[in-house]
This record gives sequence, structure tokens and C-alpha cells, in this order.
Amino acid sequence: MNTHNSDFVTVDMRGLKAALVAHAQARRESVSVLVRRAVARELGQAQSLPPPITGSESIGASRQSQIKLSIRLTTSEAEKLAAGSRAAGLSRGAYLAGLVAGIPALTTGANRTEMLSALTTSNAQLSSLSRSIHALTRLLTQNNVQKALVYRDMLDTLDGDIHRHLTQAAALMADLRPRGLSAETTHRANR
Repeated sequence: MNTHNSDFVTVDMRGLKAALVAHAQARRESVSVLVRRAVARELGQAQSLPPPITGSESIGASRQSQIKLSIRLTTSEAEKLAAGSRAAGLSRGAYLAGLVAGIPALTTGANRTEMLSALTTSNAQLSSLSRSIHALTRLLTQNNVQKALVYRDMLDTLDGDIHRHLTQAAALMADLRPRGLSAETTHRANR
């Protein structure tokens, strides 16, 4: 996909090479991408690069050995691959593996980042609900019924709020799982 001359720098890693390569493999990124991101962060230009990928976020990441695959794409196809991986917040390899696995969050046009953001918001609301229940419990054990009545409306909608959160979480998990894999199959594969 490179249509311009790259700028190359040779760096003496002074014993850090093995750790760097292992870290890049865990992220399913090339060493170059990882180093470029670190340099951009150091130079205060990190916002111009895709977000970092952690090993737990890598789609299809496993303990299986990995191989490097070279493919030929048209310029337009390569640009779409790069744009899709950036939009999903994944390396190109992890993004391509997710497409091959048929992960709905990548193949249906759903925005993975927006889905994760919605789940994060729902988790925050559930956490707030947990704190409110704790406060209500404290008031009831103190026999402070007047102050406890403030939480009545929350209790009236509690079932729906929790059901909505669990439905949203289940849908997101289903959209992030490769097609054809049940939760039980995924759990057994990750042991």
C-alpha cells in the first residue's frame, strides 16, 4: 500500500528487541506500527495515529502460532482495508482476521467503537445504580424511611434498567464473536 518513499531509521535496541517483537505480536501489529505509535506519542503527535490495540482487544487473538501473509490488493481495496481497521480501532491484521471470521460488528457496518462506548455508558449507569442501592440499604438499616423513599422511583424501574443493560451487553458480545461460535464453544476454546 505504500505509494511513497518511507523514512527509515535504524535503532540499537540494546536488549529490548525480543520484548518489542513479543509485544507487537501480542497486539497483532508489526514492530514498525508499534514503534511509530511510540515515537508519535513521544513527539506529541499521537492523535494522528490509530488508537493502540491491546492483546485482549485483538479479534481472533489466540495462543496459536501466527504467520505473516502478503496479499495483493488494488490501491482502493488497500485504502478501504486501512480505513476499516482504523475505524474499528484494530490493526489491519486483526481487522482482516475479524472479517474472515465473520464477526458481525465488522461485517454488518456497525461501528464497533460506538458499540463499545454505548456499553461503557451502560456500565457506568449500572455502577451508579449499584451505589444507589447501597445507599438505600444503608438508609433502611438505619430506619430512615423518609430519606429512603427518594429511591422509590429507582426501584420501580430497576428491573427494566438491568434488563436493558444485559440485553445490550449480550448483543454486543454476540456482535464481537465470530459467526458460528456459541458462548460455550468460545469458553472451551479459551481454556
